[in-house]
Amino acid sequence: MHVIEIDDPADPRLADYTRLRDVNLRRHLEAEHGLFMAEGEKVIRRAAAAGYGPRSFLLTRRRAHALADLVADAPLYLVSEETAERLVGFDLHRGALAAFHRRPLPSLKEVLAGARGIVVLEDLVDHTNVGAIFRSAAGLGVDAVVLAPRCADPLYRRAVKVSMGAVFTLPYTRLDDWYGGLDELRAAGFHLMALTPGEGSRPLREALAGVGPEHGVGLLLGTEGDGLSARWLERADARVHIPMSGRDVDSLNVTAAAAIACYELAQRGGGIEHRGGTRA
Repeated sequence: MHVIEIDDPADPRLADYTRLRDVNLRRHLEAEHGLFMAEGEKVIRRAAAAGYGPRSFLLTRRRAHALADLVADAPLYLVSEETAERLVGFDLHRGALAAFHRRPLPSLKEVLAGARGIVVLEDLVDHTNVGAIFRSAAGLGVDAVVLAPRCADPLYRRAVKVSMGAVFTLPYTRLDDWYGGLDELRAAGFHLMALTPGEGSRPLREALAGVGPEHGVGLLLGTEGDGLSARWLERADARVHIPMSGRDVDSLNVTAAAAIACYELAQRGGGIEHRGGTRA
């Protein structure tokens, strides 16, 4: 174990961990160096178990031995709580961070191979929402996630944390072409269902029941504010909704809608094995 104690947050060896809440800085830094951050022991272990290679580890002194079994060739930086807060920009109450090397995204063909139910996200910009959708999709048995080109990064620290590491195990990739990308999914055998509360949409469960077994299903979810674009609504095979009880509520936020839709999609495939319930 290569342990290095550092007291200066400006030490260049800690550059990977600089200002983790500065989204613009982090996008540039992480893209330039091909890295992503994992926060908290559980998430760090899940990244390592998924085969991502560590660049380094950052632990506060009270957590110095938390990852002793994981740390091998990558350096482990030990810092005080005060140094950690000045470095990352917030109270690192979990006491553990790690920088990991990114891997090239798989091709669309690779991600869709053998998949029967997928979630397709169009331009969601909130990392928390993306992470929450990954967690629901993985937990409820969805096979893969496909992202539009402008969708938020699933490996951004906040998305990783909210997903509880589901972004490491659920296959995903990005479309190269927003305009014609849905045609690629349809050509691969997927019946595309656009979730929208607008006119002409059918209840999701009813629509799923009408899809033949020869087709996979792609659930299309749109941006947090405006929903799906007119282009994607037009290119979908069906418009579907989750029935509401009324009371001046016509729809759910995108993460809640995604969780319910993923559950319904899992039932089409015969349901999922019950292994637990909700846990923060």
